Amino acid sequence: MQSENRPEISMNVTREVITDLLPLYVAGEASPQTCALVEEYLRQHAEMRQQFNLSGLDGLSDAPAPALPPDIALKSLRRTRALLRWQRRLYGWAIGLSIATLGGVGVFSGGHFAFHFFLRDYPWIFRPCLGLAASCWANYFVLRWFSRATRL
Repeated sequence: MQSENRPEISMNVTREVITDLLPLYVAGEASPQTCALVEEYLRQHAEMRQQFNLSGLDGLSDAPAPALPPDIALKSLRRTRALLRWQRRLYGWAIGLSIATLGGVGVFSGGHFAFHFFLRDYPWIFRPCLGLAASCWANYFVLRWFSRATRL
């Protein structure tokens, strides 16, 4: 007779199958039936539960989960804010330097106005601005990738 909470394992589930299902189970993305299967298997095989350090998950053991230091959330929040602040700064500098490389300078000379592009007329100004803009863009996209990869 099967219980709703604890289905009996009617087939021979191997250790490799449970090992494949553990990442889904730990991430909370497994179906209720898969969770029940994994939990039942881990109840029957304590050595595997200890090997994967799952003793505190879903009431499989009475041992409490290890407590995190109280200041870890505050440190994480401060680090996240700092990374986002740097990302905003780099974005601003990248935009500003990109616009500066496309710009130039206007000069009144002898009653006439002349505009000189940095690219053509002042390459010693253009090259450093272009290098700094490229560096800011590269660092901005690295921080952006990092913040999205870690889901900040």
